Amino acid sequence: MNRLSISRRRRGALCAAVALGVLLPTAAGVTPATAATPAVACTSQKAGLAAQLVNDINAALKGRKSTTAILVNDRVTKTSCVLRPDTQFDSASVVKTTVLATLLWDAQKSKRALTATEKSRAYAMITKSDNDATSALWKQLGVTKVKGFLAAAGMTRTVPGSGGYWGLTQITARDQQKLLALITAKNTVLTDASRAYILDLMNKVVSSQRWGTPAGAPSTAKIHVKNGWLPRATHGWRVHSIGAFTGTAHNYQITVLTHDNATMQDGINTIQAVARVVHADLNPGAARSDSFVPPAVPQEAVPAVPGRAAQDLVSAPR
Repeated sequence: MNRLSISRRRRGALCAAVALGVLLPTAAGVTPATAATPAVACTSQKAGLAAQLVNDINAALKGRKSTTAILVNDRVTKTSCVLRPDTQFDSASVVKTTVLATLLWDAQKSKRALTATEKSRAYAMITKSDNDATSALWKQLGVTKVKGFLAAAGMTRTVPGSGGYWGLTQITARDQQKLLALITAKNTVLTDASRAYILDLMNKVVSSQRWGTPAGAPSTAKIHVKNGWLPRATHGWRVHSIGAFTGTAHNYQITVLTHDNATMQDGINTIQAVARVVHADLNPGAARSDSFVPPAVPQEAVPAVPGRAAQDLVSAPR
């Protein structure tokens, strides 16, 4: 073999070694796509709106420690935004809207009106987030009926809490948005009367619980909201808010679910930062209302199972 051939072979081997030396460390350092932090994704039929929402939501989330799931749907501009749509969270009191929808769905099948007791409990459950009223309705319905409604609603990733612990129902942003969609548009699952009943109670939530997704809403929108808050030893505070915004010029829904919050206020701040930019982008130039104050003493403990001492599942509110 002549020197030229040897030289060429050495150069070829060197090139191969260099290529491997460059490529292998790079490949080893790349984080798999499945492990990457999820990014907000938006689509819209209104020019420029999707990009604006992505930019503004990302800015609202920057530097926050909350693990956040978001779903936005605006029927007017045909706009949608998603972030972690199928991540599961402990529901806390957000599940109370599902409990009410199940109660009405079940009554529809029997073609009966709600009793006075059911109406009283439903009112307290939604407008004041009353836990005792919720526990009574949850026990009355039973998990089988709740599962029946979830199946009818297509809320396939929602798992009812076991042993009476409705606050530990596993929910996702996608399923909560499916629920809001049913409540705000004609469908075959909930009658118009049932939908109107739910929206009316969500519109009458007491002032101290009207924080969250309503923050920054246009003054011309009618607000329908349900929030939930719950501290546990793992993932810190769960703080959630689902909201529907209706009216002549408004037809959109916002779901924001969070956990890994050090305090309840951290979760509220994250939700409201997202809500403000979404409202602003969907309603440019609109006058806004932003006086939303959370309760001074949150009361969102997981209910004890009747006849058994409460399990130590939650940390004391701070």
